[in-house]
Amino acid sequence: REDKAPPPLPGFQKSFVTFRPLGVILSVMPWNFPFWQVVRMSIPTMMAGNAVVLKHARNCFGSSLMIEDIYSSVPGVPKDLFRALVIGGGEVDAVLENEAVRGIALTGSTEVGRQVAAKAGSLLKKAVVELGGSDGYIILADADLDAAAKAVVTGRILNTGQVCISPKRVLVEKSVKAAFEQKITDELAKRTYGVDFGPMVNKGSKDEVAGMIKATQDAGARLLAGGVDVPAPEGDSGSAFLAPTILTDVKPGMVAFDEEIFGPVLAITEAQDEADAIRLANQSEFGLGAGVFTQDRAKGERIATEEMEAGMCFVNDFVRSDPSLPFGGVKNSGLGRECSVFGMMEFVNVKTICIK
Repeated sequence: REDKAPPPLPGFQKSFVTFRPLGVILSVMPWNFPFWQVVRMSIPTMMAGNAVVLKHARNCFGSSLMIEDIYSSVPGVPKDLFRALVIGGGEVDAVLENEAVRGIALTGSTEVGRQVAAKAGSLLKKAVVELGGSDGYIILADADLDAAAKAVVTGRILNTGQVCISPKRVLVEKSVKAAFEQKITDELAKRTYGVDFGPMVNKGSKDEVAGMIKATQDAGARLLAGGVDVPAPEGDSGSAFLAPTILTDVKPGMVAFDEEIFGPVLAITEAQDEADAIRLANQSEFGLGAGVFTQDRAKGERIATEEMEAGMCFVNDFVRSDPSLPFGGVKNSGLGRECSVFGMMEFVNVKTICIK
């Protein structure tokens, strides 16, 4: 923008920076939020002047075609600016290799993100990858435990725990651990199947998460609520049902501490003090969305800003995505950002102009 232009380069009359679209951007999106994740990637990207082609999850092709219809019905949107591809995962490389495609945005697992980023890098094409998360939520001794329990439960069972930014690990100061365990157990008991949570996406995912629960229990964790033996509610087929589960006394080296559990499972770990809680929270390969609960807002802001190794950190509430704020992570949680002006600038050529 010329109104925010830098001083002219010595010997030149004018210097400024302009932002030009790259062209066609490939979007590879998952099933867990079939509309929102497409919208938050595509709208900023198209506003920057790019076109988007979407390869959705195989169980969301209907959603992708509906989004295409919605966009095409908006007055003023150029024809075919957004197109849905009904293709399998094995065909993604061929699309990315197409000369017209200048970048890729993927939301998915860390394993797939590495593959996509490596492929894009070999082609010297821009990649934004939003990947997994298993970040820590710190409950300090001065936290409002009722509010913390409500926020953590709400965030964890949203979409039946199939959310990358949900609170999966909770690091609780020793002095309030027992009280917090009681409050979070009571809070979870208030939630209703079919209203606050539902079945998992399929039986395979349910079996995978159940195995992770069992492995964590076998390593010494204690079950506070739920578990793999809770029967499905009456009238439910049961094949994909898994009761929301709380495990406590979870330690580093256990599955629920070290790995991302993509289901309604909450792992509680005891911290000796504030410094230990921060250390345990950061003891993860992931760095997506973290939380801090304390009634000292200045302390919470300091910890969130300076101490937590995450792309997002909320104080006294659970992390969520919003179009007004950038979304993304560090470490093995991804590269780049979606949403807000930061997401809009991911797929542009930042071009320097000097006029003599």
